[in-house]
Amino acid sequence: MEQTELSMEEKKQMVLSMCICKTCPSWKECGEPGGFCFPLIGKSRCIDEEKGCICGGCPVYSEMGLSHIYYCLLGSEKEQSGV
Repeated sequence: MEQTELSMEEKKQMVLSMCICKTCPSWKECGEPGGFCFPLIGKSRCIDEEKGCICGGCPVYSEMGLSHIYYCLLGSEKEQSGV
């Protein structure tokens, strides 16, 4: 049986299930789910200060082959790559 590609919503749910944003020193609690690296989520509306970044240690980072940091402030991988 051929495996089908995950939909964007399924990918979003996968990202959120693996996300470690809430353990980041820059995290600011305001009801956001995290997953800022994902294009359907994008940067935070609440986080406004760099206090440290743990993006590189997130399972999503390695799983999706990401290369940037501070997604909460600078936007998703696609945004930071200019895509």
